[in-house]
Amino acid sequence: MRKKSKKQLKHLQAILLVIVVVLLGMIWSINELSSSSASAELIVSPNKTTAMQQETSQHYKIVIDAGHGGKDPGADGASGKRERAYTLALSKKVFDLLQQEPMFDVYMTRTDDTFVDLDDRVKLANDLDAEAFVSIHGNTYTDPEVSGTETYYYADDSIPFAREVHEHLVEATGFKDRGVRKEDWKVLTQSNNLAILLEVGYLTNRSDETNMLSDKHQDRTAAAIVNGIKEYFADRERLDK
Repeated sequence: MRKKSKKQLKHLQAILLVIVVVLLGMIWSINELSSSSASAELIVSPNKTTAMQQETSQHYKIVIDAGHGGKDPGADGASGKRERAYTLALSKKVFDLLQQEPMFDVYMTRTDDTFVDLDDRVKLANDLDAEAFVSIHGNTYTDPEVSGTETYYYADDSIPFAREVHEHLVEATGFKDRGVRKEDWKVLTQSNNLAILLEVGYLTNRSDETNMLSDKHQDRTAAAIVNGIKEYFADRERLDK
């Protein structure tokens, strides 16, 4: 009986040893998992910081002005369609795209086919102390063969902004590049901020108009305007740092 008890004791000791080894292995695994989690948290933390920095980065107020409207129809296109409808459609697309950009707070001078006085358009941007005012138009001329894209400014401070947006716009429209020009139109001269006026193309040119009235071309044009605005303010932020 005594010999049998010793054997049983040794057997029990062996079982306890196995249990201890298993427990030690489990503790080691838990420590490794905790270390991995801590490391993972260290990796994630910079991203969280970056996200917070992005959320708190400067917001730029942008006013999008759909040219004409209501009793002011604007240009008569080659097909007889009015400029006021084109400018509103394109401006809404630009507005929607800009709203998706965290760095911008976006406003429109009109959201439907209503007449807004030129003074009131500029006043909206000035009252908001907006960083930029962008007026969108379709051009017109007595010669239906005239075609192309033009961008206008008045104040010298607006020249870099005009050039940046114009570069993107010309590439997107595919129309003749008619350049960046100075003009003393009221929406430009009375603005207290960056102000440009885009003549996307000539509605009196049948080819220009056909493209301008298509959704696909408007989508491409709107994206180009937004990219130009983004590029300008991103560059300005880099220079300010």
